[in-house]
Amino acid sequence: MTTVDGGPGTLLHLRDRRGDTVLTSGVADVDSNAPVPRDSRFRIGSMTKPFVATVVLQLAGEHRVSLDAPVERYLPGVVRGEGNDGRTITVRQLLQHTSGIPDYLTYLDKQEVLNNPLAHHDARDLVNIALAHPPTFAPGTDWHYSNTNYLLAGMLIEKVTGNTWNQEVRRRIITPLGLHDTSAPGDSTTIPEPHPRGYVRPGQNAPLLDLTAFNPSVAGPSGAMISSGGDVDRFLDALVNGRLLHPAQLREMMRTRPTGDSDGRAYGLGLESRPLPCGGLYWGHGGDIFGFETVGGATVGGSQATVMVNLDPGGTDAQSDDMKTAVQAALCQSRSTASR
Repeated sequence: MTTVDGGPGTLLHLRDRRGDTVLTSGVADVDSNAPVPRDSRFRIGSMTKPFVATVVLQLAGEHRVSLDAPVERYLPGVVRGEGNDGRTITVRQLLQHTSGIPDYLTYLDKQEVLNNPLAHHDARDLVNIALAHPPTFAPGTDWHYSNTNYLLAGMLIEKVTGNTWNQEVRRRIITPLGLHDTSAPGDSTTIPEPHPRGYVRPGQNAPLLDLTAFNPSVAGPSGAMISSGGDVDRFLDALVNGRLLHPAQLREMMRTRPTGDSDGRAYGLGLESRPLPCGGLYWGHGGDIFGFETVGGATVGGSQATVMVNLDPGGTDAQSDDMKTAVQAALCQSRSTASR
């Protein structure tokens, strides 16, 4: 992934019954050629979504949120415009990307973000960017990944609990699991040490741009979190094996629908499944954000693997596919070793 795919550096963290295995390749810094730290922290992008979905499902288990209630119940008047209507969209549809609400990233001026990387972005303003455009489809009739759904999920958490989504993720997940490398920053533009630099390639033949420091409020609850390979693995282990959700809510999270992808990807509530080449399914999510791409996966009762590359956007077409292949290979190798 650091040669053919063009990423400066990569890390793979595998966690199984034998302990933790960490493999690194390439460099953390293209100027100093420093190696990728084995205990790197990095931005995890949309791997944030399973954390946020878990909080919403915990609230459902506490009877404070109903998955099949309209979004309007919790965010009155927020989802309006160009045919988008929170009275006809359920909380479940937000979490499963079946709401039809457009993705604000489709319309966000990314060059403006690159020009002003430290600027604050308000979640409501980002939602309104999306709501200025017609729905992708009628609610519940199709599937389309939309980061706007999770901005709204974060706003829902705040309305129901009186705390920000960041505070609830920290209180309900990060602290109980002892995820010391994991944070849900607000406007903080830095990544705690140790970490690789995060790079962007703004054009096909453009030089790498260091975007390690930027304000993640542009992603918010759809993708702002920071973690490490070990912490992502521990989170996925706790999640898929029922230590964060009651059985009824975990079943809802794992009730998937096909996405239409050729690799058999299916999406639940903030958690997706894919078939493993060695048989069975694994559960996880991917994440893309300025500077970093992440893929994590876990098998129920088995092992967990997370891969990070410090380049996004601007990697080759093969980078994402090879990262998923690396996760699958690690999970299958772990299973093979465990069965001997």
